[in-house]
Amino acid sequence: MSKYNDIDMSRWKDYTDIFTDSLWIIDKRDNSGAHNGDYHGNFVPQIPHQLFTRYTKKGDWILDPFMGSGTSLIEAQRMGRNSIGIELQDNVAREAARRISTEKNEVCKAYAFIGNSRRTDIEKMLRTAGAEKVQFVIMHPPYWDIIKFSDDPNDLSNAADLDDFLHSFAEVIDNTTRVLERQRYCAVVIGDKYADSRIVPLGFHCMNLFLERGFILKAILVKNFGETQGKANKQGIWRYRALSSDFYIFKHEYIFVFKKP
Repeated sequence: MSKYNDIDMSRWKDYTDIFTDSLWIIDKRDNSGAHNGDYHGNFVPQIPHQLFTRYTKKGDWILDPFMGSGTSLIEAQRMGRNSIGIELQDNVAREAARRISTEKNEVCKAYAFIGNSRRTDIEKMLRTAGAEKVQFVIMHPPYWDIIKFSDDPNDLSNAADLDDFLHSFAEVIDNTTRVLERQRYCAVVIGDKYADSRIVPLGFHCMNLFLERGFILKAILVKNFGETQGKANKQGIWRYRALSSDFYIFKHEYIFVFKKP
């Protein structure tokens, strides 16, 4: 067995459901059990499932500083991993906690906290949960202002400009990855944005924040995404706009995987 996952390499041919390529094509969202796609901006459960399979073991602690509707914690419960989620919005956090509680697993724990991941006392949360360190951090931050999640000035979707967004996200990185065990992994799910007739490579800006802090880049994964709420039933209009102009329609997002040295 590996030091960081439960994969038995003597049976490696049996793991046909584990992704090993850098292009992830996921045709349909898993909406089984407590998973629900209603929350605007959540990601498909298959992403944390794949990452937890590759980079965590049963009983490990996983931290999600952008908990949202609780997708990561629900998947952690299903997979026998302990988890801690932090959510800025009180009502969203409470609904996530309710949903997470429906995924019963007696062998692991899940804690949903309300707080600002940029400055909240992570060590205090760990003590409450009965943990010293976490073994994986998964981040799915707002893609800057593409979706406005709240009116809270601490919400990254309300950042005044790109520098403000990156400064705020860097604070989240610094505050959360300090409790990540050395030689363990973290991942960021992020997409780019289009503004003022040009691409803002948000994903690579965020990637560089980790590299500047000495993290080792282990993977750049590209995942497809289907129809978004903002483009629902408007494929023809967006195709017309793309053909009549000089841009391409975003159909992907990035998953960056890093190792803490």
